[in-house]
Amino acid sequence: MRYLWGILILGITILFHEFGHMVTARKNGVFVEEFSVGFGPRILSHKSRKSGTVYSWKIIPFGGSCAMRGETEEDEHAEGSFTGAKLWQKALIVAAGPLFNFLLALIAAFILAAALGQDPAVVAKVEAGSPAEAAGLEEGDEIIRFDGRTILNSRDLQINLMIYGVPTDNVRMTVRRNGEKVQISYVPETTTRWMLGFYYDDTETKNGVLVTTLEKDSALKDAGLENGDVITALNGDEIRSTEDLQSWLSENPLDGSPVDVTYRRGSRTKTAEHVVPRKEVRASGDFSFTGNYVKQNAAGVVKTACTETAYNIGLVWKTLGGLVSGIFSINDFSGPVGIVKTVGDTYQEAAQHISFAAALLTLVSILCMISANLGIMNLIPLPALDGGKLLIYLIEAVTGKHISMEVQYRTDVVGLGLLLVFSMYITIHDILRII
Repeated sequence: MRYLWGILILGITILFHEFGHMVTARKNGVFVEEFSVGFGPRILSHKSRKSGTVYSWKIIPFGGSCAMRGETEEDEHAEGSFTGAKLWQKALIVAAGPLFNFLLALIAAFILAAALGQDPAVVAKVEAGSPAEAAGLEEGDEIIRFDGRTILNSRDLQINLMIYGVPTDNVRMTVRRNGEKVQISYVPETTTRWMLGFYYDDTETKNGVLVTTLEKDSALKDAGLENGDVITALNGDEIRSTEDLQSWLSENPLDGSPVDVTYRRGSRTKTAEHVVPRKEVRASGDFSFTGNYVKQNAAGVVKTACTETAYNIGLVWKTLGGLVSGIFSINDFSGPVGIVKTVGDTYQEAAQHISFAAALLTLVSILCMISANLGIMNLIPLPALDGGKLLIYLIEAVTGKHISMEVQYRTDVVGLGLLLVFSMYITIHDILRII
């Protein structure tokens, strides 16, 4: 039952995307032949007497489509043909899908901002005698820039620290104190430590330690572990919680000696033998911060909603950048199956341990994230994606030459084939993680 929430969230996101195409097409005189929920064979269909559009419900719930007249063939003279529309109209119709995803993300962000407020990155503690304290950092300061990057909320700072870390040469930040901006700069203390290179958290049932993020070129990453794996033993000693892990590391400090790491992936248990920790120079943070939510007035809700949407859009770019730089791999991504499972598990955990209201807000937060993600991913200039079509229209606008539908069709077929292969790989990987 819980996985129905995942299907619902994914379906709403995709439907809103296709709805954007349909509404904009109609506003620009393009006839929409069919609007589909899902794909594959039809289960139900209805033809509107008013518009002539066929509304279909298809058997596979992941996806949807908005089929327009003349979209895949040269048909400039037919009434309501997409091909016959002006170049700017075609570009607007194609761009409307991602734009509607951003709109949906903004609506979800408004709900979150009104219900929860904002979670600024506020300094909770500064280590006594540390360079940060000497530089003037104080408890209660709100961090708004760190290492040259704008910080939108506490989660944004946490993600930045996870991906980029704390600079070992010079820490630069801007804080807000009593309504004024204060510049902080200091050289941090550094330590040299042996590291396995991962971030972790408790599992729901405390039957192991969940690997949340693997650092680039880390010992565990090279040993074959992936985000989402659950570490259950080190050198044969059982690890059931983060407390167990921290106690084990205190009793067995890493010194470069090989470690056998037993972990669970889905229902399978594996052991990475002789994993050699790596020596790394780390900067001491010198401070901690909180992410407590603060209620906002009407103007604050609007600002926070925009900030939340920007945060989710930025998170997609950081993830894609991490894929290029090697921080993340394809195996860290999820397809429809993985998304549905994650949404369902997250909803159930919030409902069981917090409240039904908290579970619903969690779903709204996930909706905001997924919708922003879908909007950005569709704008990537690859064939078969909206971004690929927009790139073609840009080339036509610059060169003044029309690219034939046959050429567009062939590139779309190639792009669609590559996307299907990628989707199949991600889906199989998601299923293997579950079983």
